[in-house]
Amino acid sequence: MPEALPVATVRTQVTVPLTFPDGYDTTARVFSFKGLVDGREHLALGLGDWAGALDRLAARGEPPLVRPHSECLTGDVFGSQRCDCGPQLREAVQRIAEVGGFLLYLRQEGRGIGLYAKLDAYALQDAGLDTYQANLALGRGEDERDYTVAAQMLATLGVPRIRLLSSNPDKSEQLTRLGVDVAERVPTGVFLSAANADYLAAKAAKAASSAADLPVSP
Repeated sequence: MPEALPVATVRTQVTVPLTFPDGYDTTARVFSFKGLVDGREHLALGLGDWAGALDRLAARGEPPLVRPHSECLTGDVFGSQRCDCGPQLREAVQRIAEVGGFLLYLRQEGRGIGLYAKLDAYALQDAGLDTYQANLALGRGEDERDYTVAAQMLATLGVPRIRLLSSNPDKSEQLTRLGVDVAERVPTGVFLSAANADYLAAKAAKAASSAADLPVSP
Protein backbone atom coordinates (compact mmCIF):
# COMPACT_ATOMS: atom_id res chain seq x y z
CA MET A 1 0.00 0.00 0.00
CA PRO A 2 1.55 3.36 -1.03
CA GLU A 3 2.36 5.82 1.75
CA ALA A 4 -0.15 8.68 2.12
CA LEU A 5 1.50 12.00 1.34
CA PRO A 6 0.61 15.44 2.73
CA VAL A 7 -0.72 17.75 0.03
CA ALA A 8 1.71 20.34 -1.35
CA THR A 9 0.83 23.27 -3.60
CA VAL A 10 2.70 25.37 -6.16
CA ARG A 11 3.98 28.58 -4.59
CA THR A 12 5.45 30.29 -7.67
CA GLN A 13 6.24 29.40 -11.27
CA VAL A 14 8.54 31.42 -13.48
CA THR A 15 10.42 30.92 -16.74
CA VAL A 16 14.22 30.81 -16.39
CA PRO A 17 16.83 30.51 -19.19
CA LEU A 18 19.51 27.87 -18.57
CA THR A 19 23.02 27.92 -20.04
CA PHE A 20 25.73 25.32 -19.38
CA PRO A 21 29.52 25.77 -19.63
CA ASP A 22 29.68 23.82 -22.92
CA GLY A 23 27.27 26.30 -24.53
CA TYR A 24 24.10 24.19 -24.39
CA ASP A 25 21.11 26.34 -23.50
CA THR A 26 17.41 25.86 -23.00
CA THR A 27 14.52 27.31 -21.01
CA ALA A 28 12.88 25.89 -17.90
CA ARG A 29 9.58 26.58 -16.21
CA VAL A 30 10.68 26.58 -12.57
CA PHE A 31 8.16 25.65 -9.86
CA SER A 32 8.53 26.32 -6.14
CA PHE A 33 6.23 24.73 -3.56
CA LYS A 34 4.43 25.16 -0.26
CA GLY A 35 3.82 22.25 2.10
CA LEU A 36 6.81 20.01 1.33
CA VAL A 37 7.37 17.70 4.28
CA ASP A 38 10.98 18.66 5.03
CA GLY A 39 10.50 22.42 4.65
CA ARG A 40 13.43 22.78 2.24
CA GLU A 41 13.43 24.85 -0.95
CA HIS A 42 13.24 22.12 -3.60
CA LEU A 43 12.47 23.00 -7.22
CA ALA A 44 10.84 21.33 -10.21
CA LEU A 45 12.03 22.34 -13.67
CA GLY A 46 9.60 21.78 -16.52
CA LEU A 47 11.76 21.20 -19.61
CA GLY A 48 10.94 21.03 -23.30
CA ASP A 49 7.27 20.49 -24.07
CA TRP A 50 6.48 19.56 -20.49
CA ALA A 51 2.87 20.72 -20.84
CA GLY A 52 2.43 18.48 -23.87
CA ALA A 53 3.94 15.61 -21.89
CA LEU A 54 1.26 16.14 -19.23
CA ASP A 55 -1.42 16.12 -21.93
CA ARG A 56 -0.07 12.86 -23.35
CA LEU A 57 -0.05 11.34 -19.87
CA ALA A 58 -3.66 12.40 -19.31
CA ALA A 59 -4.58 10.74 -22.61
CA ARG A 60 -2.95 7.51 -21.38
CA GLY A 61 0.08 8.01 -23.58
CA GLU A 62 3.76 7.82 -22.71
CA PRO A 63 4.57 9.23 -19.25
CA PRO A 64 6.98 12.16 -18.89
CA LEU A 65 10.70 11.62 -18.43
CA VAL A 66 11.62 12.67 -14.87
CA ARG A 67 15.01 13.01 -13.19
CA PRO A 68 15.24 13.51 -9.40
CA HIS A 69 18.66 15.19 -9.09
CA SER A 70 20.19 15.73 -5.66
CA GLU A 71 21.98 19.05 -5.26
CA CYS A 72 25.78 18.96 -5.50
CA LEU A 73 27.35 22.39 -5.10
CA THR A 74 30.85 21.16 -5.86
CA GLY A 75 29.84 19.26 -9.00
CA ASP A 76 26.84 21.23 -10.29
CA VAL A 77 28.26 24.72 -9.74
CA PHE A 78 32.03 24.47 -9.36
CA GLY A 79 32.56 21.68 -11.88
CA SER A 80 34.36 19.33 -9.50
CA GLN A 81 35.36 16.02 -11.08
CA ARG A 82 35.36 14.11 -7.80
CA CYS A 83 31.85 12.99 -8.71
CA ASP A 84 29.69 12.76 -11.84
CA CYS A 85 26.89 15.05 -10.62
CA GLY A 86 27.61 17.99 -12.91
CA PRO A 87 27.71 15.90 -16.10
CA GLN A 88 24.59 14.01 -14.99
CA LEU A 89 22.72 17.29 -14.48
CA ARG A 90 23.80 18.53 -17.90
CA GLU A 91 22.80 15.25 -19.55
CA ALA A 92 19.44 15.13 -17.78
CA VAL A 93 18.43 18.65 -18.76
CA GLN A 94 19.06 17.99 -22.45
CA ARG A 95 17.48 14.54 -22.53
CA ILE A 96 14.36 15.74 -20.74
CA ALA A 97 14.12 18.90 -22.86
CA GLU A 98 14.18 16.76 -26.01
CA VAL A 99 11.06 14.79 -25.02
CA GLY A 100 9.30 16.92 -22.41
CA GLY A 101 9.31 16.27 -18.69
CA PHE A 102 10.65 17.41 -15.35
CA LEU A 103 13.91 17.66 -13.47
CA LEU A 104 13.38 17.70 -9.70
CA TYR A 105 16.26 19.59 -8.07
CA LEU A 106 16.41 18.24 -4.52
CA ARG A 107 18.35 19.98 -1.77
CA GLN A 108 20.01 16.78 -0.53
CA GLU A 109 23.71 17.64 -0.63
CA GLY A 110 26.16 14.83 0.06
CA ARG A 111 23.61 12.01 -0.13
CA GLY A 112 21.51 13.89 2.40
CA ILE A 113 24.21 14.68 5.00
CA GLY A 114 24.78 18.33 4.02
CA LEU A 115 27.58 20.33 2.45
CA TYR A 116 29.95 20.61 5.42
CA ALA A 117 29.61 16.91 6.24
CA LYS A 118 30.20 16.09 2.58
CA LEU A 119 33.48 17.99 2.68
CA ASP A 120 34.38 16.08 5.86
CA ALA A 121 33.64 12.89 3.91
CA TYR A 122 35.93 14.09 1.11
CA ALA A 123 38.78 14.27 3.62
CA LEU A 124 38.10 10.68 4.67
CA GLN A 125 37.99 9.61 1.02
CA ASP A 126 41.41 11.18 0.56
CA ALA A 127 42.56 8.86 3.36
CA GLY A 128 41.31 5.79 1.47
CA LEU A 129 37.62 5.29 2.30
CA ASP A 130 35.01 5.15 -0.42
CA THR A 131 32.07 7.55 -0.49
CA TYR A 132 29.76 5.23 1.47
CA GLN A 133 32.38 4.18 4.03
CA ALA A 134 33.19 7.85 4.63
CA ASN A 135 29.59 8.66 5.47
CA LEU A 136 29.47 5.76 7.92
CA ALA A 137 32.74 6.86 9.52
CA LEU A 138 31.10 10.24 10.20
CA GLY A 139 28.26 8.48 12.02
CA ARG A 140 25.82 9.02 9.17
CA GLY A 141 23.96 6.63 6.88
CA GLU A 142 25.51 5.42 3.64
CA ASP A 143 22.80 7.31 1.77
CA GLU A 144 20.29 9.43 3.70
CA ARG A 145 18.39 10.76 0.69
CA ASP A 146 14.61 10.60 0.96
CA TYR A 147 12.39 11.04 -2.09
CA THR A 148 9.15 11.87 -0.26
CA VAL A 149 9.32 15.49 -1.45
CA ALA A 150 9.91 14.26 -5.02
CA ALA A 151 6.70 12.25 -4.84
CA GLN A 152 4.89 15.27 -3.36
CA MET A 153 6.12 17.52 -6.17
CA LEU A 154 5.04 15.03 -8.82
CA ALA A 155 1.58 14.71 -7.25
CA THR A 156 1.24 18.50 -7.16
CA LEU A 157 2.22 18.78 -10.83
CA GLY A 158 -0.23 16.04 -11.81
CA VAL A 159 2.37 13.42 -12.68
CA PRO A 160 1.36 10.06 -11.15
CA ARG A 161 3.27 7.98 -13.73
CA ILE A 162 6.82 8.57 -14.96
CA ARG A 163 9.74 7.29 -16.94
CA LEU A 164 12.52 7.60 -14.37
CA LEU A 165 15.88 8.87 -15.64
CA SER A 166 18.20 7.18 -13.15
CA SER A 167 20.59 4.27 -12.77
CA ASN A 168 19.86 4.12 -9.04
CA PRO A 169 17.37 1.36 -8.11
CA ASP A 170 16.76 2.97 -4.70
CA LYS A 171 15.09 5.98 -6.36
CA SER A 172 12.69 3.70 -8.19
CA GLU A 173 11.98 1.65 -5.08
CA GLN A 174 11.31 4.71 -2.90
CA LEU A 175 9.12 6.46 -5.46
CA THR A 176 7.10 3.29 -6.06
CA ARG A 177 6.55 2.91 -2.32
CA LEU A 178 5.40 6.54 -2.23
CA GLY A 179 2.73 5.91 -4.85
CA VAL A 180 4.51 7.00 -8.05
CA ASP A 181 4.03 4.57 -10.93
CA VAL A 182 7.51 4.08 -12.40
CA ALA A 183 6.71 2.77 -15.87
CA GLU A 184 10.35 2.50 -16.89
CA ARG A 185 13.79 3.21 -15.45
CA VAL A 186 15.98 4.86 -18.08
CA PRO A 187 19.71 4.60 -17.23
CA THR A 188 21.91 7.67 -17.20
CA GLY A 189 25.24 7.90 -18.99
CA VAL A 190 28.59 7.03 -17.45
CA PHE A 191 30.92 10.01 -17.02
CA LEU A 192 34.30 8.54 -16.16
CA SER A 193 37.42 10.55 -15.42
CA ALA A 194 40.67 9.85 -13.61
CA ALA A 195 39.40 11.90 -10.67
CA ASN A 196 36.12 10.03 -10.19
CA ALA A 197 37.03 6.44 -11.14
CA ASP A 198 36.99 5.16 -7.53
CA TYR A 199 33.79 7.08 -6.81
CA LEU A 200 32.01 5.54 -9.81
CA ALA A 201 33.28 2.07 -8.91
CA ALA A 202 31.80 2.45 -5.42
CA LYS A 203 28.50 3.66 -6.88
CA ALA A 204 28.36 0.73 -9.30
CA ALA A 205 29.04 -1.77 -6.54
CA LYS A 206 26.38 -0.20 -4.33
CA ALA A 207 23.81 -0.19 -7.15
CA ALA A 208 24.52 -3.86 -7.88
CA SER A 209 24.11 -4.71 -4.21
CA SER A 210 20.84 -2.76 -3.95
CA ALA A 211 19.45 -4.43 -7.08
CA ALA A 212 20.31 -7.86 -5.68
CA ASP A 213 18.32 -7.04 -2.53
CA LEU A 214 15.14 -6.14 -4.43
CA PRO A 215 12.34 -8.73 -4.37
CA VAL A 216 11.97 -10.87 -7.48
CA SER A 217 8.51 -11.13 -9.02
CA PRO A 218 7.25 -14.69 -9.42
